[in-house]
Amino acid sequence: MNEKIKNKFVSYTLGVLQIFIGITAVMGGFGLVSDPSGTKMDVPLALLKNSPFTDYFIPGLVLLVVNGAGNVLAGIVTFLRNRYAGILAVFFGTFLTLYMATEVWFIGLQNFSQPLYFILGVGELILGLKISKSVKTDHIWIESTGAKLPT
Repeated sequence: MNEKIKNKFVSYTLGVLQIFIGITAVMGGFGLVSDPSGTKMDVPLALLKNSPFTDYFIPGLVLLVVNGAGNVLAGIVTFLRNRYAGILAVFFGTFLTLYMATEVWFIGLQNFSQPLYFILGVGELILGLKISKSVKTDHIWIESTGAKLPT
């Protein structure tokens, strides 16, 4: 496969993944922030007994803002093929992976979405590293030819 086509495929796949993660995290985060008791989302407060939280407001806010809005914005950056797309994907993929690991640490494995989003976070991280490597390679080539970096 042509390297340029491969890079576009990786970027497109990453962008779709980030938008999916972002939209679902916004929905989940909004549900937890709007009802910190977890009742509307059928998440019992008893799950938090071994965590530092008394309700779901703070975890929901982090889910909404960082995993949700952050991934939607990172997805837009990726679709625009901005040179920061890779580093944003590495950051948000790492954050999602750690968020899910921390969640499972405190409340235990409750449903299929926890390992699913852990895997999606790892996927985002890996694709972000591929994009970063691609940009770095392009940057070296651009510097050697005297061309300007695209933004």
